[in-house]
Amino acid sequence: MKETRKGMLLVISGPSGTGKGTLVERLLQRDPSFCFSVSATTRERRKNEIDGVHYHFISEEEYDKLEKEDAFLERATVHAHRYGTLKSEVYGRMDRGQNVLLDIDPQGARTVMEKEPNCVSIFILPPSYAELKVRLHTRNTEKPEEIERRLKNARGEIEQMNRYRYLIVNDDLELACDQLFAIVRAEKQNSVRYFPEIGE
Repeated sequence: MKETRKGMLLVISGPSGTGKGTLVERLLQRDPSFCFSVSATTRERRKNEIDGVHYHFISEEEYDKLEKEDAFLERATVHAHRYGTLKSEVYGRMDRGQNVLLDIDPQGARTVMEKEPNCVSIFILPPSYAELKVRLHTRNTEKPEEIERRLKNARGEIEQMNRYRYLIVNDDLELACDQLFAIVRAEKQNSVRYFPEIGE
């Protein structure tokens, strides 16, 4: 039997502090068929972040240039910073049968879902707003006013969860990982991207 596969575009989204990053890391460690699409952003790099690995950290001028060149699959302004998914990070890999993972904000995810209706979209939810607040404070990566902005934005983002194909509540990390892996396993066999040829 001969098998052909088209790459999967996996969109993982949700409010800041829901544990998206941890789930993404676990999936990438477990499944080498996935590559992470590194987004461009104008926000400042955090201490634990590496340019070109977590994000392409660029200036406002560089972002403007890429925008004029139509280099983005999607772009959005989130928490007063600009972000964008580069087409060069996505389409070539998918054509070669590689699975591409996007960890993007709900605003950008909406654009991708409109442009790529066969993408697999997953929204990560916190167990409660109180727990989300605790997680954002525990990260120690944002100033108090930034945390308040993210919490306020989270309510509007969660209202949009029904736009996504799948929902995962990240209350128990191991269970959330199992649910993510199960979705990915099933979607790899979806007839929009899996083409087996049965012999005579």
